[in-house]
Amino acid sequence: MSDDVTLTPSSGNVFADLGLPDADLLLAKAEFAIAITTIIRERGLTQTAAARELGVHQSRISAITRGRLDDFSLERLMAFARRLGQDVDITVSPSTEPERQGRMVARRREKALAASGGVSRPSARHHRGTQG
Repeated sequence: MSDDVTLTPSSGNVFADLGLPDADLLLAKAEFAIAITTIIRERGLTQTAAARELGVHQSRISAITRGRLDDFSLERLMAFARRLGQDVDITVSPSTEPERQGRMVARRREKALAASGGVSRPSARHHRGTQG
């Protein structure tokens, strides 16, 4: 029996690495859920208070904070981020690989700024590649 371990580098999208359909969408929803959860925690809101602010039942906030996102559209999560005072930037640009369908990328702004040493309030950002 060999003790050799084979490592496979990640694509940067765990959902794609697992071969799940709509991996870009799943990752975008996860990024928004993380941003929403971070805002709620940083503000010290209870799930009940966050639900009141977003106009939903507390169980919906619980689902978001636990990553149970099947019942949420990306648009709904974007609306929640906006209600929490976040800007959502959507950019459509040509694919870097025109022979394939465009991709969707979502990033929280603090992740992007952390690499450059910048400081920002938590924010959600959604970038959509071209559809093909």
